[in-house]
Amino acid sequence: MPLKAFRGPKVWLWRWRRNPLKRRADTMEAWVLLGAWLLTLLAGVLAGLAAARSVEDGLARERVEWHPVVAHVMDKAPGSAAPKSGSSSSSESSDSSDGERVWARVGWTVADGSAHTGQARVPAGSKAGTPVTVWTDLQGHLVTRPATASEARLRSALIGGLVGLSAAAVPFVAGLVARGRLERRRMDRWDAEWARLGPQWGRMTG
Repeated sequence: MPLKAFRGPKVWLWRWRRNPLKRRADTMEAWVLLGAWLLTLLAGVLAGLAAARSVEDGLARERVEWHPVVAHVMDKAPGSAAPKSGSSSSSESSDSSDGERVWARVGWTVADGSAHTGQARVPAGSKAGTPVTVWTDLQGHLVTRPATASEARLRSALIGGLVGLSAAAVPFVAGLVARGRLERRRMDRWDAEWARLGPQWGRMTG
């Protein structure tokens, strides 16, 4: 009967213990597992930290280079304007409105005096000429509002964690595959020796 049927309960760290029955393959498997775990840890930590730092640096650069400018709606925006409250100016009302926002064509002027146009979200029903605040990059192109410092930390942590897990999965899976092959090889050798020595053991105990 194959020795696979006689496998007992799993004993942790048995490959590192002194045992006259331990073979070279057992020691090799122990080192393979140790190397796989170390690579998994290092790959996950280093890749995660690098990705988080890269994302946070990029978002910090956006906060420095991107800036708000006042643009003006060029055509009447679709929809109905939300009712205004208080005596705030049109610029404050259009920028702080909590109502529906729609896409509309807006125009703005950059520092060098050149005019730009683009699509931006504005309060529904905004009239032509209504001022709205948009964000632009160094070239004057429309961009989204840059992430705040707290948002950047959260985003970099999430992305760093995902990248770290993905990087750690490679050596982890490779270690599992190598361990499975070594396990099958060891058990096959045990089965072969049992098939050779089993009958002799039966005669000695008979």
